[in-house]
Amino acid sequence: MALRDIKPTRSELINLKRRIALSERGYKILKMKRDGLIIEFFKVLETAKDSQSGLLEKYLRAGQMMAFAETVEGAIGVKSAAFSVQEVPDIRLASKNIMGVVVPEIESSKVKKSLIDRGYGLLGTTSAIDEAASAYEDLVEAIIESAEIETTMKKLLDEIESTKRRVNALEFKVIPELTEARDFIKMRLDEMEREELFRLKKIKARNT
Repeated sequence: MALRDIKPTRSELINLKRRIALSERGYKILKMKRDGLIIEFFKVLETAKDSQSGLLEKYLRAGQMMAFAETVEGAIGVKSAAFSVQEVPDIRLASKNIMGVVVPEIESSKVKKSLIDRGYGLLGTTSAIDEAASAYEDLVEAIIESAEIETTMKKLLDEIESTKRRVNALEFKVIPELTEARDFIKMRLDEMEREELFRLKKIKARNT
């Protein structure tokens, strides 16, 4: 199709300008969201570093306390104490919102227990069992905290990547293509006006 065969209208130009304005507004909003999500991600990342360090320390301590308890009480004594526990940790999954991203919030109870609540009795065991139990309770709490943080990081990363793709699509594809179409239509409308003006002048000259 030849260029002169394309006859756009003013309404098409107005609609394109409106779409460009909306796209540019959406681009700015998404860019702000992406930048905000990145800031939130790095905040969580700092927490994750501390959490991972604490988790490793608690894991090593729990292993040491278990080894000590088995040396003092024997493997059977440790297992007997473990089977005496009546109440298991209560884990509840809630959620919170970080810049439009729903992330998990894990609530736990009955993880840390008193000596009485552990169920194995105080007379038949030594403090080695108590220390091992306490160390593993600390470890379970650290695992729960770490699971919440890691899941939050993954969800934030997914949203950052999704938002980044949308920002890039608007910046490098949608807006440039709409702008190119707007410029073409404006140029073609100007040409059509000049052609019409030239035609009218010819008609006027012919009639004089």
